[in-house]
This record gives sequence, structure tokens and C-alpha cells, in this order.
Amino acid sequence: MIDRLFKKIYVLLLIVLMPFVASSIIMPETDFLKDSKVTPGKLEFERDSVRFEVSGSIPIESALSPRNPTVKLLLKSSENSMLFEEFELTKNVAAYSYKKSFVLAYEPWMEGAFLEIQFFQGRKNQTQAQQKKILARGVITTPLLAKIGKVNPDEPIPQVGLFISTGVMDTDLSRSKEFLIKFEAGSSSLKMNTANKQAITDLKEFLTENSSVVSFRITGTQSPESSEGKSSKLGMDRAEAVKRMLEASNIALRDSIVEIKSRWNDWFDFRLLLREYEDLSTRRKDQYYAVLLNGADYQSQSQALKKIPGFNQVASDLFPRLRAVKVEVVAKPLPGLNQSQNALLQKALEETSVNSELDLADWTIAGETAPRLDDKAKIYSKMTELFSSVIPYNNLAVVKMRLAQRTLDQVTKIRLWKEANELLYQAAKIERNPYVLHNQGQILVLQGKTWEAYKILSDASVLTRNQDFLKFNESLRGALDIMRGDYKLATLRFEYPYSEPKDFFNKGLAYFLAGDYANASLSFEESVMAGRNYGYGFYGLAMVAAKSGQKEVALLQLDKAIHASELIYQKALVDPIFEEIRSSDEFFQIFRPSVSNNEK
Repeated sequence: MIDRLFKKIYVLLLIVLMPFVASSIIMPETDFLKDSKVTPGKLEFERDSVRFEVSGSIPIESALSPRNPTVKLLLKSSENSMLFEEFELTKNVAAYSYKKSFVLAYEPWMEGAFLEIQFFQGRKNQTQAQQKKILARGVITTPLLAKIGKVNPDEPIPQVGLFISTGVMDTDLSRSKEFLIKFEAGSSSLKMNTANKQAITDLKEFLTENSSVVSFRITGTQSPESSEGKSSKLGMDRAEAVKRMLEASNIALRDSIVEIKSRWNDWFDFRLLLREYEDLSTRRKDQYYAVLLNGADYQSQSQALKKIPGFNQVASDLFPRLRAVKVEVVAKPLPGLNQSQNALLQKALEETSVNSELDLADWTIAGETAPRLDDKAKIYSKMTELFSSVIPYNNLAVVKMRLAQRTLDQVTKIRLWKEANELLYQAAKIERNPYVLHNQGQILVLQGKTWEAYKILSDASVLTRNQDFLKFNESLRGALDIMRGDYKLATLRFEYPYSEPKDFFNKGLAYFLAGDYANASLSFEESVMAGRNYGYGFYGLAMVAAKSGQKEVALLQLDKAIHASELIYQKALVDPIFEEIRSSDEFFQIFRPSVSNNEK
């Protein structure tokens, strides 16, 4: 009796469990999303949108066909999400296939989002996907790195707007010039030959015309020749010798602005000379750049360069120019009103009279030399009462623009932009002026109206051939070209002598996006040289290294970049450009905060 009862229970259990046992044996789990893919493999910002195509197939197996299959797509970040309509499935003999193209208007939250495809089957209106697959992580937004004057936290406030001036005080009109003092091979003894005498004469003339020195860099360099020694001591000795000679020549410089250094076992200066060397074809130069950008150590690169046909002639022509000291100076003129003129200025500012003993040029110089924006505002405001001229309206608008840069309150910022635009409108009624157009375009850029801005900036460039003006106007146009996707055109905008690291960075960015990594790397290096605390140059070098598959170099440059800016730090964590190295322990090691000795 008990035996029969146990047999019945056994049979009953076998009947209940059979479907589960059979399903685990006969119907294995099918990966319905294994063929799903996105093209291109990494999502990219292009112009003002993100464009991609998703395709794939859902297998139909002989033992089991998916019931009511559904495929959905989700773009999601920690801040927002976007769920797309279901894919239209086409049933074939062995699979359901699908393909669909997407064009999304880019929004900032998308940069750190992931693109996920989801598979559903069974009853309709299910909320839980049976399978999920991430197709892409993040959006490459490299063009949005272009510096266009926006203020970012923990970074220096960018200077925006162009004053109409006499050209004597505006910091935007700083001049940069390089002077070369040559030495004999292996020597740090300075000989005042004809070439060196002329270099010193030119330097003195430059400082006489531009008496306010912003920076003064003395860099001793050495050529790769064996006679130049095996350490950087020779280069530093040369730099010190030039400094002593300048002091003996009564060239007075503040220690705070003088930087003395040397370079050794570094191909940077050779690459600068190579770029201007006209006795090589483009193809042959590309061979040199391929070696100089391969990330290898100095000695390995040296051996590789020697194997390039014609290297001995190149070395003979260029190496002597590396036995030298570079003196790089950034300076500007510094005039101003005399004592009696300053007294007349203060009298006019305190009175309500619409007459003044000072002329328009005097007032313009007074505005330029005023140290604070509030002082400038008083002077230019008074000038609008005294003179029917475009100068005070334009310049007061620039003051408003720069005050807007210094406030975090968005309401105040918008009000200041509005007041600046009203002043520029008044200036435009007096005269169609390129400076007025540039400033109108700059405000539009800051307001996010880049397409409108580009037209106005283009009109501004047509109105003048002034190189100082074009240098700034074309650099802003170049930044907008980058954002608009016209990368090769952007490279042409930056053919001016710049001194600001942001301009070198934008130039490098244009070359990088155009696929010219050699010139991109050189421009990013120039950005670093112009300002070592400006992390974007290092970030650019990291991007070049990542594109070239140089993991160690990319990590080295990225480590320097993220410590210069919180914005760069956050971007590097999600930038798909570094996806291939992000899985390594070395990548996350550089993001860990350093531990002080007291905390250990």
C-alpha cells in the first residue's frame, strides 16, 4: 500500500517536472541580440546632431520560433533617457531582420549616455525585456571642445570682445616674437658675431616699441650631435649665458616674468624647423613625422630617422640651428595720458557738461589705460555724451560683455548681454564697423546661436584686412567651423601668429578632426608650451596618442590634463575616444586622488 502510494507520488512529480527538465535540455537559451550592431561603432556628434544606424536579426530556430518578437532601442544616461519606437521586423526563412537610421538633435546629457537594444517576446505590452545589449557607450563630442569664450568652472575666465582702440593698451594686441642666439658646437661661450649682434639689436627695438613685457622665455637648446654632450647642462649653460649678456646690455626685466629652461633629447624644436624646411617633399616629411609621433624613446627615434633617405643633408641644414638659445617675448606698447591730461579727464567725468578739452583720441587712450572695467565703463559712458563716434558705444558694449563673463547669475548675464547688444546697435547706426560685427557675433556665440554668429563674423572679416583684427575674428570663425563640421576649412583659419594656448588648442583640434595627426600633435604641443597649466593641450595630445594606439603615451598626457581642470576630469571619464584604454587598471589609477604623507 505504501509502496503504491510512493510510486504515484513519484510519477506525479515526474509529470510536473518534465516540462522544466525538457526545456533545459531541448530548448537552450537563444541570444536573440547577438547580431545587433550600430554603425558607426562609436556614436559621434556631427554638426548639431548624432547620426547612426542600428541593424540586426532575430534567429528563428527549428525547435522554437520567438513568439510576438519586439525590438526596442533606448538611449539613457543618469540624467535623462530617450525610448524610440519599436523596430519594424521583416520575417525571413531563418530570422527576423531589422535596420533603421536615426538622426538625433544633440543634447548635452547624451555625452555620457549608453545606447541599449532590448528584446521582448510573449504577450504584448511587456515592461521587462527578456534580453538587453549595449551597442555603444557615450557620444564622441570632440568638436564641442572648441574654445569659443564660454566660462567653465575652475578655469580662467576667457577674454571676449574687441575694443576699438589706438592699439596701445588692449591686451588682445600683444605681440610675440622669437629671437635666436647661435652657439658653436659643444660650446656655451657666447660670441657676438654679426648674426647674434643683429638678433640683440632686433630684440632691443622690439622692447622699445613694446615696453610692457608680458612674458620673457629663454630656452637653451642642443642639437643631437655627439659634440653637444650627453646631458641638458649645455643647454642650460647657454641659457644662463644669454641671460647674463642681456643684463649687461641694460635690458631690464622683472624676475617674475623671466623663465629660463633648456631642452635636451627632445625632437620638438627639430619638428618646428622641419615644418618650415622647403627642401623636402610632403611625402618625405610624412616619413619624418611618422617616426617623430610614434611614441618611441628618443634614441629609438634617432636611429629610425637616420634610416630615412637624405637624412644627412637634413641634419646638416637643421642641426646647427639647434645649437642655440631661443628668446621668446610677448609684449605690448604702454602709453597713456600725462598728468595734466588726467586732471582734465577727472574734471570732465565729474561735470555734466557736454564739452571737453580732450579730443576723441585722448579719451580713447584714457579708456584703454583704465585698470578696472568699472573705470572703463565711466569713461566710455561719458564719451557717448561727448562724441558721435562708434568707439564709445562699441567699447562700452565690450565692458558689458566682460562683466557678463564675471557673473554666475544667469539673469544678470542675460541683462548685460542685452545692454551690450543695444549699444552695438547704436554703434552700427553710426558706422558699419568690423569690430562691432565681431562683438555682435561673439554674443550670439555665447547665447548658443552659432549659425547666426557665423554669418556676422564672416561679414566682419570682409570689411578689413587688419591682421590684428583678423587674427581674433578668424580664430573664432575657425572654432565655429570645428563645431559646424568643416574641419579642413577650420585649419585655414588659424594661419596667424598666436600666443594664447586656447588658439593653439583650437588649431590642433581642427587638424585632429581633419585626420592630420602630425600637425595636430604639433599644435597641441604649442598649446602646452604657451601655458603648461592649460590642460586642454595635454588632452589633445592624449587624444592623438589614443587614436594612434599609444596607450602609455595617452595615459601620461591624460594624467596631466585631468589635474588642470575639473571639466576635463569629468569628460575624460566618459569620452569614447579612450574606450580602448578605459578598462585598464592604469586608466583608473590616474583618476584616484593622491594620498598625502599625513593620510598614509
